[in-house]
Amino acid sequence: MCGIVAYKGSQDSIEVILKGLKRLEYRGYDSAGIAGFEYGKLVCCKKQGKVSELENKILEDQFSFDHGVGIGHTRWATHGEPNDKNAHPHLSQDGSLAIIHNGIIENYGSLKKELEIHGYEFASQTDTEVLVNFIHFIRESENLSTEEAFRLALKRVIGAYAVVMLSNTEPDYLFAARKGSPMVIGINQGEYFIASDATPIVEYTNEVIYLKESEIAIISSESYTIKNLDNAVQDPRIQTIDMELEAIEKGGYDHFMQKEVFEQPESIANCMRGRLVLEKGELVLGGINEYSQSLIHAKKITLLGCGTSWHAGLVAEYLFEDICRIPVEVEYASEFRYRNPIINEGDVFIAISQSGETADTLAAIELAKSKGAIVFGVVNVVGSSIARETHEGAYLHAGPEIGVASTKAFTAQVTVLSMIAIKMGLLRGTISQSQFQLLISELNQIPKKVATALKNNDQIEALAEIYKDAQNFLYLGRGNNFPVALEGALKLKEISYIHAEGYPAAEMKHGPIALIDEDMPVVFIATQDDSYEKIVSNIQEVKSRKGKVIAIVTEGDILASSMADYSIEIPKSHYVVTPLLSVIPLQLLSYHIALKRGCNVDQPRNLAKSVTVE
Repeated sequence: MCGIVAYKGSQDSIEVILKGLKRLEYRGYDSAGIAGFEYGKLVCCKKQGKVSELENKILEDQFSFDHGVGIGHTRWATHGEPNDKNAHPHLSQDGSLAIIHNGIIENYGSLKKELEIHGYEFASQTDTEVLVNFIHFIRESENLSTEEAFRLALKRVIGAYAVVMLSNTEPDYLFAARKGSPMVIGINQGEYFIASDATPIVEYTNEVIYLKESEIAIISSESYTIKNLDNAVQDPRIQTIDMELEAIEKGGYDHFMQKEVFEQPESIANCMRGRLVLEKGELVLGGINEYSQSLIHAKKITLLGCGTSWHAGLVAEYLFEDICRIPVEVEYASEFRYRNPIINEGDVFIAISQSGETADTLAAIELAKSKGAIVFGVVNVVGSSIARETHEGAYLHAGPEIGVASTKAFTAQVTVLSMIAIKMGLLRGTISQSQFQLLISELNQIPKKVATALKNNDQIEALAEIYKDAQNFLYLGRGNNFPVALEGALKLKEISYIHAEGYPAAEMKHGPIALIDEDMPVVFIATQDDSYEKIVSNIQEVKSRKGKVIAIVTEGDILASSMADYSIEIPKSHYVVTPLLSVIPLQLLSYHIALKRGCNVDQPRNLAKSVTVE
């Protein structure tokens, strides 16, 4: 959620940190700030609003740091409303320590009462200010070094954190740690970068260390040391990240979301590259190897996800049950561990996450593994926590997704899950070789068909002008297009702030039909499959009640198109892969409606890209 950037080196630390914070704006935030040394004293500048407003304040106040070290943060409010006081960084009461923090300190209330007994006063409502003063209290009361106080304090707090701290007694050092929230350290000659993810780092180096759970890093000008919370020195693995700077720039598009929607022909192709080898009639899933037999012989599969990833899991439920004949459950990761789920040794789980850092999904994985389950991961970010914590899995290879509203990650997730289902179906003998060949051929054609679907952009933009002032939308679909209806409604809610709901079309008569009137736009996914005639009947029911119908139809459709007020065609395809096409016009519709309402499509209010706290 929040964004962390810290720097130690010979460059202008303010410039490096501000540039890094701008690269992290996609994560969602409500305030920003920096801290460093000025004439040997820790100083802090922070501001509610965008990084650009912080930048203006830095210029107005003529801030400059006299060491090549500094920390910066973009905050997404958890404890305390968004304002200047609650923004990070936070200083200890005596001004000797400065800290930035992602996550939640769950026992901050009891710690705060203890500190108040000892005379500490607090300027903010945050758990982070409590943490920095707790570190200060341990250092002073136990006469410890800053490093020891930092380590012992983190052993005593309960919750999740990624923290970076400065101390005026050791101005050449950065102190960093993580537990339940991601952190990456970039290494270059004579300089170090710390960030929540790699996007602020790739401009400077591709050599990184992903800090592991409950590890701390002590970084100076000459070297770095990684330890665990028990003070044992660790041997970190330096990885080379494969991320081009151009991939995280807009590349001529007006918005990241727009860029990512239009990248989908390429991102879907990248998902399949090296895996779907049509000329050999093969599907190769190299990341699922050692535990493949557990997957093939599974008696049940449980899919875990949140938000858009949960919708991808719902699509996969239809695929696995239809193609593999395996019972499937799709669970909200955020609810899974709170209902005492039944998990047996050898059960198979698939965890789905774009970032690979979703806190609820990580907690669900931990619970499943503790019961002896085999857990596979389907994630986009290489080296992420879910990628490390699952037994095996498959990367999406969709490239960085910067827009908060997930688009290309959804189609990439569905693509990867489709490949797994098709491969499993063949190995389990639930589909024939000819059916297998048909399905991989259909999947192979999807990138070109998505490119065709994107050509409706101008038509959809004109449609957005008509419906931009609607107060409510209803999205309806059947079969594996029902999850697409849910996803379309979510996208509209996320970025345009219009209330929207998705339903199975047959459920319309069980309640939602009461909402239908001449002011209610109803989006039908009415592609030509086994449920087409039933969808047509549902359209008739809406039209008889003066509802306004927008229909997503198969190219050449006549019946549904003639009944709808507006229709958008997508290329004809096998029903198994249709969700990869039917979602495209819904993404474009939400994008254009949000723009016409004056909304920030890349950074919608109150949302964050990666939800790293519960």
